[in-house]
Amino acid sequence: MATTLEIVNGISQVLANTYDGATDENGEPIKIGLKREEGHPILDSRVMDGFKVSFHAGKICIHYHSEVKLKDIYSGTFEQDTEAMIDQIAKFLKKEYKKVTGNALTLKAEAEAKIIAQNTSRVRTWIQAHRYYTFNAAAEVDPDGPGHIVGDSVDEKFKTFLDQGGWEKGDPQGTSVYTGKGKVQVRKDIHSPFKAE
Repeated sequence: MATTLEIVNGISQVLANTYDGATDENGEPIKIGLKREEGHPILDSRVMDGFKVSFHAGKICIHYHSEVKLKDIYSGTFEQDTEAMIDQIAKFLKKEYKKVTGNALTLKAEAEAKIIAQNTSRVRTWIQAHRYYTFNAAAEVDPDGPGHIVGDSVDEKFKTFLDQGGWEKGDPQGTSVYTGKGKVQVRKDIHSPFKAE
């Protein structure tokens, strides 16, 4: 099974080819299933929409945004249509991930999509929606702490540095202290009293 880092790198490579106007190795436009792909790119008035992905502890979140008309929000199937669009994006990610890495990516939806609609006029509105998915390597994540990966992540060289007592409070061993009027006092270690030098 792929590690979390390998999955993140694979998804990042897929996302590098999802900008508006991206083409595949044959020069054909990459079809994600977004509304901006419908119609002619120059002659038709196209809907502007897009998506991005963010990574969380054992999950990815697909964020979708789009322009919609007010009548579409009151159509009765607006929430289902938006969730279907996010699921279409997840399906695209799985298909392209398989192409890029040769491994299968499993995405399982956690809950309903969260949708915010805001209007710019009495006709035009834009929406922002997101939905969380768990993926293959979720077993590596410690459920007791958000974002805490199981295993020791501290480098051995850094552990050696910490073991040397670099963070010890008080004056380190053999430090001289200037007390004023030309007098300097020293002590053998942090537990010994100061004595005149």
